[in-house]
Amino acid sequence: MRREYPPAPLVAVAAFVLRGGRFLLVRRAAEPGRGKWSIPGGVVRLGERLREAVVREVAEECGLIVEVVDLLDVVETIIRDEAGRIRFHYVIVDYLARPVGGTLRPSDDALEARWASVEEALGMDITNTLRRLLEEHGDKLRSLAELWSL
Repeated sequence: MRREYPPAPLVAVAAFVLRGGRFLLVRRAAEPGRGKWSIPGGVVRLGERLREAVVREVAEECGLIVEVVDLLDVVETIIRDEAGRIRFHYVIVDYLARPVGGTLRPSDDALEARWASVEEALGMDITNTLRRLLEEHGDKLRSLAELWSL
């Protein structure tokens, strides 16, 4: 199914990969949000389970192998063009994860990758969806990031 001007919403996954009091950010190489920082993720493939998609997407975008720990939220991203037509429509299942292997290296899908605290991320050029997630779940993310760094 095409991503731009889709005939139906697309199911996607994303992950807050937590390590050492911080979480993983990628600078998007493609629309929507090209050039903005977000968390790694992407569209679920036909026949792929959600958690499998998280592991695949993080590995593809960042080179890290992750363990998916828990569900964080389910959000919708709907972006319209100037004429009011729906250009992008994603239903995104957001998970919490932690790295268990691999080496951080951005791929073609990510212009850059880095670790950041919630406060640092809020001061960066991040996607609207990530900003909403950080505002709603920032306290939980801070607590878990600290707990998992012990």
